[in-house]
Amino acid sequence: MSAGCCDADDQALVSLREQQRTVLWAVLGINAVLFVVEFGVGWWARSTALLADSLDMLGDAFVYAFSLWVLARCNLWRARAALIKGVVQLMFGLVVLAQSTWRAIDGTPPAADAMALMGFVALAGNAWAFSLLWRHRSDDINMTSTWLCSRNDLIANAAVLLAAAAVWQLDSVWPDVIVGVAIALLFLRTAWDVIRDARSELSQAQLDEPHKVAHR
Repeated sequence: MSAGCCDADDQALVSLREQQRTVLWAVLGINAVLFVVEFGVGWWARSTALLADSLDMLGDAFVYAFSLWVLARCNLWRARAALIKGVVQLMFGLVVLAQSTWRAIDGTPPAADAMALMGFVALAGNAWAFSLLWRHRSDDINMTSTWLCSRNDLIANAAVLLAAAAVWQLDSVWPDVIVGVAIALLFLRTAWDVIRDARSELSQAQLDEPHKVAHR
């Protein structure tokens, strides 16, 4: 009876990992495409908010790639990957803060119509990714950190649309800069949460590892 239960558990885990792998490949593709398109539009439109959002897409693509790499690995590796994801988000947050400062000094308003159009496209793509990740958001630290990235994308997309409306209304660079800074702060907050949780998981996994070796 016990062996049968173990076999059933193993089969359920394999099935879950396959479902996670399919979802992660899908959201990786969505974010990679959106990064290329949004970065190009953001550069052409001189929009800090779009460039910040596109860097978020690139960061998420790295996150999903890491998640795929550790999918079938032990808790120790999943905790390490989550820690790397947090560090990547921290770095992108600092880059966006620096770019926002430069745009504030330059002072040229971005193209509001391009911001709005790209914002709607990014929102649609990220809503699709979010819906795919929703059912796996509590599977483990790996999928939770991935879902948090997707949730942040939706918040950032909504902020870009608000910035586009404000830029069009005020003909000012400041709404764009403010949203860029807000996205950067969101990166930093999420990075802190992910790094904190990953360090806790990493400590626990390192404690568990010797016990597993001893019982082999």
